Amino acid sequence: MSHNVLGSTDAAGDVDAKIVFDPKDYDPDQEELAFLKSQTGITDEEALKQHCFKVQADAHKIFPYNCIRRFNFLRLKIARLPAYPHLLKIGKERQGAIFLDIGCCFGNDARKAIADGYPAENVITSDLRPEFWQLGHELFKSTPETFPVPFVPGDAFNQDFLKRISPFYEPPSTPVPDLRALTSFTPLLGHVSAIHASSFFHLFDEEGQFLLAQSLAGLLSPEPGSIIFGMHGGAKEKGLNTEGGLRRGSYMFCHSPESWTELWDGQVFKKGTVKVEAELGPSSRSRHTRASNHLRWCIIRL
Repeated sequence: MSHNVLGSTDAAGDVDAKIVFDPKDYDPDQEELAFLKSQTGITDEEALKQHCFKVQADAHKIFPYNCIRRFNFLRLKIARLPAYPHLLKIGKERQGAIFLDIGCCFGNDARKAIADGYPAENVITSDLRPEFWQLGHELFKSTPETFPVPFVPGDAFNQDFLKRISPFYEPPSTPVPDLRALTSFTPLLGHVSAIHASSFFHLFDEEGQFLLAQSLAGLLSPEPGSIIFGMHGGAKEKGLNTEGGLRRGSYMFCHSPESWTELWDGQVFKKGTVKVEAELGPSSRSRHTRASNHLRWCIIRL
């Protein structure tokens, strides 16, 4: 069963194979530029730009997401979220706290968190297409040896990959798995201290977003302070947003801050067992984005 609004090749208006690249879309700010230089070792800005263009072209051949065309994989999304300091605090203060970056694409957000101090040995990543993770190594001039963070490809809706269960309210009885030995996420149920999911939920319709929320909730540790956070397309009122994509007729299902809060506090988790923070803000620096808002959010176990 597909949970995409427009099908697997046109989810939420995020895909368009016919649009030509525009060099003006390459516009990293100073913080992003400094991060790219530090990670790649390429200090010449023109050489760095051409390097990013090549990776972009290779990625677009794998799957033509608009976020690839717009260079969103260069944005430091995670570091601009209100919950980011809480993530780093967990990494510093909670022994062995597992951090999952799901829908990670090239892995820039996981790399940023590690650069800012999150213990690399406790980080794990996942995306549907493993080719993007390999391109992440190309983009950041790394190898599985120099950047050994485990990547586990898989579909979060596939019950064989991630069993959908009710959230934990007591510690799980299963042992904490070896992150480097995982081939699915079911052994992680109840063991993950922090989950980051950005530009992910809005790829699916209302039912798909609910099922995805359930799946991630089952992974989350019941320990107070454990967190799921991210950002995606949102709206002042819950419903279909016809400004979600570039092309006429494309749209995405958007939650409002109120409906997003109700989803997590009462539907996914027992009411009163989590604190939900959700706010609308400017969507992107991209001049192509017509949708007016992104939903920035976090769910914290109480």
